[in-house]
Amino acid sequence: MSNDKMQPTNSQFVLYQDDNGVTNVNVRFDRQDVWLSQQQIALLFDTTQQNVSLHINSIIDEGELSKEATHKYFLLVRQEGNRSVKRQIEHYNLDMIIAIGYRVKSQVATRFRQWATQRLHEYIQKGYTLDDERLKGNGNRYFRELLQRILDIRSSERNLYQQVTVLY
Repeated sequence: MSNDKMQPTNSQFVLYQDDNGVTNVNVRFDRQDVWLSQQQIALLFDTTQQNVSLHINSIIDEGELSKEATHKYFLLVRQEGNRSVKRQIEHYNLDMIIAIGYRVKSQVATRFRQWATQRLHEYIQKGYTLDDERLKGNGNRYFRELLQRILDIRSSERNLYQQVTVLY
């Protein structure tokens, strides 16, 4: 999944496309989070909507995540036959999407788990993980934030050294 693309569009959506260009999912961003419908999650992990629904219910029933914290309704205009219909469609946030990705049995979900495990492994070993492609591309905001975090860390380190010198 490291080469998967999130392509900006003209609104609050990006287009997710997998390595071989087969899977395309419009991803909704709202309040610093990612939101997908059950249908979109099924498409993302190459499974059925019924399977996604079963996993969501299990995740909530087992107390892994709460429904209140992970779902939200969005008003969508959909084409049904020859007419446009407005519907409130339930969407799930990134926490739920990740939890489902760890439960679904498909090749796509397996690649997701491998990718996520690599990121976690890197974080545990180094204490951080970076999205190199995002930083190389349109990452000005991310780069500035990263620099600010490094400056904060260096400032804390300087304060520690000053306190140590007081002891001597």
